[in-house]
Amino acid sequence: MSELEDISAQINACEDCQLSRTRTCAVPGEGSETADVMFIGEAPGFREDQQGRPFIGPAGQLLEQLLGQIGMQRKDVYITNMVKCRPTDNRDPFPGEIQACGKYLDRQIELVRPKVIVTLGRHSLARFFPKETISKARGRARNVGDITVFPVYHPAAALRQQSLKGILEKDFERLPELLRKPPAPESQEQDEQQLSMF
Repeated sequence: MSELEDISAQINACEDCQLSRTRTCAVPGEGSETADVMFIGEAPGFREDQQGRPFIGPAGQLLEQLLGQIGMQRKDVYITNMVKCRPTDNRDPFPGEIQACGKYLDRQIELVRPKVIVTLGRHSLARFFPKETISKARGRARNVGDITVFPVYHPAAALRQQSLKGILEKDFERLPELLRKPPAPESQEQDEQQLSMF
């Protein structure tokens, strides 16, 4: 068993917050253990809770379509969420739930060691840049330590608001470039502040 598989087993057995009592399946994450790109969403939805796999509903189909447009496949990347169990009625995850899952996400990042982390939506954006809004932060790639963090809208938001789909497509088109050439840090002070989050 690899270390990532061990983390998944820990998540499947986790009872650290109330979501463990209402889940059908935990959703640890999946993909390449050596992925250059990691996608971090918010939380599993209904289909994900049923099957224990991330992003398999309509938002996941859009994510796969966006990847295909830049010559990538789902198996090439690692996909996970801030919260590993579905919040009831698809509500936003509570801070305590995000905190309870934080140790698992930290370890997944350490083990995969992606070059680029794509945050999908505002909750995963807040993991790295808690004072920023997704509308202002999206499309701005920044270094956090030796990882490039690239915030984009959540695919589910683009399904609800079609005008966001074109923005998402343009942001995804930048991914191959970011893998080749990371952005310069905006400032040493900011870089050091974000490093402390790992």
